[in-house]
Amino acid sequence: MKIKFKKTTSPKVKSRLKVKARIRRKIDGTPERPRLSVYKSLNHVYAQIIDDQGNATLASASSLKFTEKMSGVDKAKAVGKAVAEAAQAKNIKNVVFDRNGFIFHGKIKAVAEAAREAGLNF
Repeated sequence: MKIKFKKTTSPKVKSRLKVKARIRRKIDGTPERPRLSVYKSLNHVYAQIIDDQGNATLASASSLKFTEKMSGVDKAKAVGKAVAEAAQAKNIKNVVFDRNGFIFHGKIKAVAEAAREAGLNF
């Protein structure tokens, strides 16, 4: 699959998007086992539980809600816990984890561990 980039896209972002495309070819969110997608920007962390077959976002959480001062990893843990609680409110227990091309370290790992501790299985 050929990915088109803008001329100004940095090599680091190009690399991440290529990895993301490779990962997304292998995983798919279903109604029984939706996809937990995590994205991190420079200042915030976002997580969504997505049913790809129904094209629907079932639950979401982000660090935009938190007003108190926290470190990046602490924000990520809070987002993981919040998205897991939102998922359990909709009777979702099993998910597929989508790291969105980011390495499984730091904030991404913190979201995953907090979601597991809060009761999601993946």
